[in-house]
Amino acid sequence: MGVFLAKKLRCGFACQQAGVGLIEVLVTLLILSTSLLALGAMQTRSLQFNQGAYFRSQANIFAYDILDRMRVNVVNLKDYDSALINVPENTAPVLAPLAAADLHAWRRNISAELPNGKGGIDCDDLTKICKLTIEWDELNSTGNAAEDKTTFTYSARL
Repeated sequence: MGVFLAKKLRCGFACQQAGVGLIEVLVTLLILSTSLLALGAMQTRSLQFNQGAYFRSQANIFAYDILDRMRVNVVNLKDYDSALINVPENTAPVLAPLAAADLHAWRRNISAELPNGKGGIDCDDLTKICKLTIEWDELNSTGNAAEDKTTFTYSARL
């Protein structure tokens, strides 16, 4: 009979290890802490992606907003091209300020809702196709504007 078997027969169950060793506890704590850190990092990234999706949704809403305003004033479509709007001599004085007011309100909303938000419009009078561009800064994990610029471009025929 071997030494191990003889010792086991002599001690019975009393000689066997009872409980958990310190190494097993440390390994378990290491795995648990690593898992919790990964879970926290995943939650942070999820919040960042959620904020980015919110900004894209806002940009989409702003694009449809100005397009609806432009459809009302389609006669003066070219007046929506820039923020500095000069009233042409041959246009009715009532409609040209409408384009200026629309652009001002649209850009004010963009800058209020999007970090460092900017909006621009380029319209072609012949084809009546307008290209809207909305640009903003993405937020980093601290909530400050990062160097990453996101540009939302939308083309529509009015």
